[in-house]
Amino acid sequence: MAKVWFVTGASSGFGAEMVKAIIESGDSVAATFRKTEQATSFSQQYNGKGLGIVLDVTQTEQIAAALQQAIDTFGRIDVLVNNAGYGTIGAIEEFSLEEIRAQMETNFFGAVAVTKEAIPILRNQGSGQIVQISSQSGFRASAGFGVYNASKFALEGFSEALAQELAPFGIKVTIVEPGPFRTQFLSGSLKMPQEQMDIYRKGPVGQMYQYQQKMNGNQEGDPVKAAKAIVDYVQNNKENLRLPLGKVTIQSMRAKLAAVEKDLAANESIAVSTIY
Repeated sequence: MAKVWFVTGASSGFGAEMVKAIIESGDSVAATFRKTEQATSFSQQYNGKGLGIVLDVTQTEQIAAALQQAIDTFGRIDVLVNNAGYGTIGAIEEFSLEEIRAQMETNFFGAVAVTKEAIPILRNQGSGQIVQISSQSGFRASAGFGVYNASKFALEGFSEALAQELAPFGIKVTIVEPGPFRTQFLSGSLKMPQEQMDIYRKGPVGQMYQYQQKMNGNQEGDPVKAAKAIVDYVQNNKENLRLPLGKVTIQSMRAKLAAVEKDLAANESIAVSTIY
């Protein structure tokens, strides 16, 4: 049976490619945009199969109406995709608390707010799936990405627990972890701290700035293939919690697992010495 999707942040990147892949697969999609003209254009382009909705996920009072608009049009929501978000690059010391809070508001609290509004809908239907677009940076941290790492680590912890809580209701949770893909992540949508410090231009943070300039437009990942992989994953009813995308992600996650195992082995005797 064809599914109805609700995808946030559909104006560019993974979101834009996902809504195309969803419609090409024969499913229907309600896609959210921050600008009215984008939402209107989308609805006109995909008349009957795609619905453009204006939504800023940080404006939580808008979320319930946006979900209801999708239900009024398509009758149900089967798959929620929390994709809206942006990246930041810079040393943690460089970012103001306001900038850090803004990152968390979109990448974490925005996704939490949409998820919380969608859960009763899916639970009452007795089925559904929540797809959280995280990142390899939600599994392994890197100097220069600390603020972004924090937002995605929070999303992943929330989603791991959520998957266990919703399983009895027939609702699945999938965490998607892309590596570097040729989207606008390293260009237009990437934010840097307003106050930058020369002291960080050398060392690992400086190397990350150089990486951003060098890799923009040269990332290994094809967002069209990634979008199709996500849609296929959902339609084929895959059960795994995590869906890594890209060779770099596989290498990064394995390196993190190896580092954690090394720490466990080195400190096991200390750990067990603290029990009664």
